[in-house]
Amino acid sequence: MKMSFRWYGKNDPVPLQYIRQIPNMRSVVSAVYDVKPGEVWPEESIAGLRDIIEANGLIFDIVESVPVPEDIKLGTQKADALTEVYCENIRRCAKYGIKCITYNFMPVFDWTRTQLDKEADDGSTSLVMYKSQLEGLDPLKDDINLPGWDASYSKEEIRTLIADYVKLGEEGLWKNLEKFLKKIIPVAEECGVKMAIHPDDPPYSIFGIPRIITCEENLDRMLSIADSPANCLCFCTGSLGCAKFNDIPGMVRKYSEMNRIAFMHIRQVKISEDGSFEERGHYSECGSIDMYEVVKALVETGFDGYVRPDHGRMIWGEQGKAGYGLYDRALGAAYINGLFEAAEKEKKYEKKRN
Repeated sequence: MKMSFRWYGKNDPVPLQYIRQIPNMRSVVSAVYDVKPGEVWPEESIAGLRDIIEANGLIFDIVESVPVPEDIKLGTQKADALTEVYCENIRRCAKYGIKCITYNFMPVFDWTRTQLDKEADDGSTSLVMYKSQLEGLDPLKDDINLPGWDASYSKEEIRTLIADYVKLGEEGLWKNLEKFLKKIIPVAEECGVKMAIHPDDPPYSIFGIPRIITCEENLDRMLSIADSPANCLCFCTGSLGCAKFNDIPGMVRKYSEMNRIAFMHIRQVKISEDGSFEERGHYSECGSIDMYEVVKALVETGFDGYVRPDHGRMIWGEQGKAGYGLYDRALGAAYINGLFEAAEKEKKYEKKRN
């Protein structure tokens, strides 16, 4: 596997030289963040990211994310032209050494939480989503501004988008995803790039907004639209794992065996009886996901893609972007390294014994 770490560019409070000090760290996951969705990434920006990352002894070969504009997801008259722009961004990324591009097809919001700094008993803070805090809210009537919602939209624009997506429905969204994939996957194949779709977070509808990258059945459907090694998953254990209906180790084993996981986001969540969840430390006993079984499935199926410790808690007094501090993600990387080493040695032992 290729260990990686997300970095938000020069304004990220976590410096590259600190990321470099994490054992077995290989790649930096980043993007051109000052260009709006639907615009072409300047080559000098991509090259500049590559150069500064390489100057710090790391590799820039994975992008997260090239955002998909709402017009593509909604299938408006602008969709075809914007898809051409998207294809050009794939070509430009490939030109500068990018091998994997992550994206999502989530309507309106990349993720939904109700609080970014819920304090645990040990004093750490993390992202949570409590269903009780969503009860009775109606974004078409109420002034709602939840964590994770794009602040660039006005409240009226959000209302309009939500109404448009509710009208579009799941099948409409599937239709637009199919059209998008059939345009971009051939370009990715030509460029030697794997497109890795991130699951919806959480993987079920909120406020009636359709979500489709949610479960095994839907992942199968997405992969079958373009049956290509370039059409892959960014398998996020935390996003898919905050729904009880998803068997995370089993799904990891299945899609890794198919060679359709390009990127693993490994993080922990604790699910409550009502389906609410809290993000937790990576260690298996901290949450609802058996991390060893996840890693064992990857090792036994020969996974050689990218891995990153996903959202971490804020610990030891660290301040910064919620979920993206240095300390707990570094602990997560060390824990994941240990799981991989143990699983790989166990696999070699079993091979010798047999």
